[in-house]
Amino acid sequence: MDTKRQPSRPYLVIITGPTGVGKTRIATDLALAFETSVLSADSRQIYREMKIGTAVPAPAQLKKAAHYFIASHSVKDYYNASMFEMESLALLEKLFTERKVVVMAGGSGLYIDAVCGGIDDLPSVNPLLRKELAAEYRSKGIGWLRDKLHKLDPEHYKVVDTGNPKRMLKAVEISIMAGKPYSAFLTGKKKERDFKIIRTGLNRERTELYDRINARVDEMMENGLKEEARELYPYRHLNALNTVGYKELFEHFDGRISLDRAVEMIKQNSRHYAKRQLTWLGRDKDIKWFHPERYDLILEYIEKETGITAKKT
Repeated sequence: MDTKRQPSRPYLVIITGPTGVGKTRIATDLALAFETSVLSADSRQIYREMKIGTAVPAPAQLKKAAHYFIASHSVKDYYNASMFEMESLALLEKLFTERKVVVMAGGSGLYIDAVCGGIDDLPSVNPLLRKELAAEYRSKGIGWLRDKLHKLDPEHYKVVDTGNPKRMLKAVEISIMAGKPYSAFLTGKKKERDFKIIRTGLNRERTELYDRINARVDEMMENGLKEEARELYPYRHLNALNTVGYKELFEHFDGRISLDRAVEMIKQNSRHYAKRQLTWLGRDKDIKWFHPERYDLILEYIEKETGITAKKT
């Protein structure tokens, strides 16, 4: 009989890290060890039409443990972090009636933050306004977008990434829709949760990580990424497809770059994305970092933090 302390509240175990680091294997092994499920916190694996380019878990891994938010939505569906927060909390409430530990794995920092501490409540945006602003941005360029945001919300303009049109468009949309600056809605207050959170991160030496990313892109191409992107080409205007691996191939289909150049850019942009992920995650001082090959240390840490002995496999 396990004589360790029993938790008063259930635990959500976060497994995060940059793309290509090896989160899926660790998350699946932990789910087996604690006889539980995995929630994916990947803002692109959620789309069923993007299986190859988002490196969804292999069928064998999906059979080992129940996975949620994998291929659960269509690229045609509008989806955001607020919706993920709402759906994840509802699911966790159900899962925690049956188990004391649930694993959440993914590299989408905003999605993880939404579940762990909530995100600010923002007004809904009229789809027509969103479409009009996106068209105006495409016509007038990023300089126009920067000027627009600076006029509507000079405070947010000081801190926003002015090289990221998606984030600037969001701020402009809400500022216009609400009639007040987007920054007025950003309270930064964390919401209390009914579960405890254990945050673990996976990382490798930079050269090792980049080699894995490059090799994974080659594998994706061999597995049919080009054909998958070709099928999605008619929907390239959708936000879901503004994604590394697809947008580069779309440029190739447009005749602007060669296939070899597209593959080279996918590798380069994937490496840059991994670097941005690590920067985002580096803000969170509660994350305990491990090398993915030290599963023994990860398991030991979670057992210690939860007071729950894992199943021997």
